[in-house]
Amino acid sequence: MNLPQPAALDAMSLVQRLRRKPNAHKGDAGKVLLIGGAVTMSGALVLAGQAALYSGAGWVVLMMLDEHSAHLVPEQPELMVHDARSMQPQQALERIQPDVIAIGPGLGQSDLASQWLQAVLSWPVPLVIDADAINLLAATPALLGALTLRQTATTLTPHPGEAARLLACTSADVQAARVQSIDSLVKLTQAVVVLKGQHTLIASPVHHALQCMQGNPALAVGGTGDVLTGCMAALVAQGVRHGLDVWQASCLAVQLHAAAADNLVAKGIGPIGVTPSELVRELRLCINAQ
Repeated sequence: MNLPQPAALDAMSLVQRLRRKPNAHKGDAGKVLLIGGAVTMSGALVLAGQAALYSGAGWVVLMMLDEHSAHLVPEQPELMVHDARSMQPQQALERIQPDVIAIGPGLGQSDLASQWLQAVLSWPVPLVIDADAINLLAATPALLGALTLRQTATTLTPHPGEAARLLACTSADVQAARVQSIDSLVKLTQAVVVLKGQHTLIASPVHHALQCMQGNPALAVGGTGDVLTGCMAALVAQGVRHGLDVWQASCLAVQLHAAAADNLVAKGIGPIGVTPSELVRELRLCINAQ
């Protein structure tokens, strides 16, 4: 089947909908719950949390799988950190009542990770799925089936390797036919899909693929995907009360993330040696400059 060539992603004007009224409060900007941070990977969850804060979420809760890392983050005390081992997932969701959930940064593929993924797949709020949460979907037909039955919008953000696991092919196969691959991913998951890489693609069951023309090799470092996840969760959370649906918020996150990397390079920072932490702070500048 011949698929149409993707049009250029053009979502930056949507930032205007996030403008805050003088009487705005944190509830207007939404509560984000981020789940991940297994042993040795807690930094991934912290990066996602920082990105959510700097992208405008009203408040951000981290559910940390590594019990030894589940404490105050001194450099970012605004983050509320919980120990994922100290409570049952369903009880935690009922207590926290998030507006948006993102799962995957540093999640790992343990039994505990699977339990949390199973719980959030049945929770009726928008969901962002990244990293090892995608690998768990690929490895567990029951979880993939639960994803396709969700009644609330979901966005997946695979890189080519994760996409290949879902499609039972190789990364080279995905890269050789990116438009066909994202079409297959959308059909498989019935979700919004962001296929990361040079000229990131985004598509959904009701939207043809769009191609992000921004971005550069500064993003080729571990942690930038976690930043995208946190940014996306924050924009979806704000969109709940600012007239942005999950598709629009996901599109905006993809373009803001890429534009932030371009801004850093334009300032002489990178492309070599740009850190995800620098990218996080540039996101805020990009949002407020629109």
